[in-house]
Amino acid sequence: MEKKFKAGNILSPLRHLVKSMPERDCMMILAVLVGVACGMAAVLLKSSIEFIHHSITSWFDGVAYSALFLIYPGIGMLLAMLFVKYVVKDNIGHGVTKVLVAVSKNESKIKPHNMWSSMVASSVTIGFGGSVGAEAPIVYTGAAIGSNVGRYMGLSYKNMTILLGCGAAGAVAGIFKAPLAGVLFTLEILLFNISMSSILPLLLSTISATVISYIFLGDQPAFECTLSPFTMHNIPFYLILALFCAGCSVYFTRMTLWLEDKIKSIERPFVRWAISASCLGLLIFLFPPLYGEGYEHLHVLLNGGMIDFEGQTILAFFMNSPWSIPVFFLLILILKVFSMSFTNAGGGVGGTFGPTLFIGAIAGFFVSRTINLIGGGAVVPEQNFVLVGMAGLMAGVMQAPMTAIFLIADMTGGYELLIPLILTSTISYAATKSIEPYSIYTKRIAKKGELLTHDSDQAVLTLLKTSELIESDFSTVSIDATLRDLVDVVSKSKRNIFPVVDSRNHFQGYVSLEDIRRDMFKYDQYDTLHVYNFMKSAPAYVYVDDKMDAVMIKFEQTEAWNLPVVEHDRTYVGFVSKSQIFSAYREQLKQVSHD
Repeated sequence: MEKKFKAGNILSPLRHLVKSMPERDCMMILAVLVGVACGMAAVLLKSSIEFIHHSITSWFDGVAYSALFLIYPGIGMLLAMLFVKYVVKDNIGHGVTKVLVAVSKNESKIKPHNMWSSMVASSVTIGFGGSVGAEAPIVYTGAAIGSNVGRYMGLSYKNMTILLGCGAAGAVAGIFKAPLAGVLFTLEILLFNISMSSILPLLLSTISATVISYIFLGDQPAFECTLSPFTMHNIPFYLILALFCAGCSVYFTRMTLWLEDKIKSIERPFVRWAISASCLGLLIFLFPPLYGEGYEHLHVLLNGGMIDFEGQTILAFFMNSPWSIPVFFLLILILKVFSMSFTNAGGGVGGTFGPTLFIGAIAGFFVSRTINLIGGGAVVPEQNFVLVGMAGLMAGVMQAPMTAIFLIADMTGGYELLIPLILTSTISYAATKSIEPYSIYTKRIAKKGELLTHDSDQAVLTLLKTSELIESDFSTVSIDATLRDLVDVVSKSKRNIFPVVDSRNHFQGYVSLEDIRRDMFKYDQYDTLHVYNFMKSAPAYVYVDDKMDAVMIKFEQTEAWNLPVVEHDRTYVGFVSKSQIFSAYREQLKQVSHD
């Protein structure tokens, strides 16, 4: 049984003060507090990664730097794996997906240790060069902060979910200095059924987190860039970029999930770590931009520069030929998925958010450089395509075009490219979704039926749990029982359905009161008639682990009002009824309605 979350005594006066206020005012205050806490968490995570990275790389030259590429990432993965295995003792990977599951299946409750454990593990992983991003861990951290503050304050599921969203939004805003993007991220990816009236807490949270980030990290954009003015004649080239981003998005999503599953099929964790660390080290040794988040290379590309690989890799000769340059970057694009999967599956902790931005930037550079080489000169501004490519890939991989448009514009100051951002993101999203219906965050949980969607009916059914709607007060009768035994059971029961079971409690059928009404007073047949003379077979079985949408399909197909619930070996558990489901549906609908 999970331990109840307890805050320190210092929060008790705040709890009493806030709970005495009107609900709307209470949520406003808590949203600001959560935003401030998430802003501090984002600053701490970013500073920790930079500190570790600087500490282990500032003292050696380029040649040694290349050699240590083989070692450092594996060390970080090992430290993170040991921390998770022996300290946290819980799976903390894939933070955004875990938040989605918490909202849909765990009443928006996230364990208290997630307020810090993801930060520690990802700091070590990325600081030592793990090829993942810090954004998913900070989203998990922020959501955990919001969830646990909501639990401590005794908030309802509805308000705790909003506060969880405030934490996630504040985390995105804090790490990218992009308040609007934080709100959109929460609306598009996390909280599918939030109403417009609940956006105010999200805005307060993101503004608070952004202010904290400004105070400690400065007010410069997360990615400073030098852009060229947008010209209409480049629109066809942005269409090409959009389609290329869509193809990369499908590759990114499917290859990542497939690779992680294959690597995690290696049962022994230290063997899995050794293989992953060796492969990752080799990839980074050959392709230095795969080291860590790779953001320093994005800064170069966003300002129209060229990354210098001289002395860093034995493949630096690729940069001597004009056509080999885009080929080299295409290899980086393809292999980033491998390096990210080796990091996460091998024991490291990080997200796919950062690698999505990285691959999008590389995609933009590859397309623009190829176009320029074909054209025989500077035809399109490469730095513009690098920026727009980041949005195009994010829109496809995360299937969140609004977040992609405004996050990239916010964190780069690139609002002058709003038209190509909208065009590329929209087309990339539409093309990707036509091939891959789920985002990288939702594909696995959608297959399990645990995904909330914008469809309110489907969202409510996802939140309902079959196990919580089982009625177990039906009196059972043995299949070998006589009519006398059955009448005795009927006289003591308040229900009109009687499940029939065998000696092992396996469900055999049922008898209704209507079926025996005419024979109940035939006393001379009490010992000659048996239960099996009256028994009916169930039109369908409901299994205890069935999803609610599957249960509703069974009711619709059978037109039954009650259906038996059994284990997979047909052990009897109880019954579930339409009336009970409808009642629970109405109550759950009240919870998810935010007006």
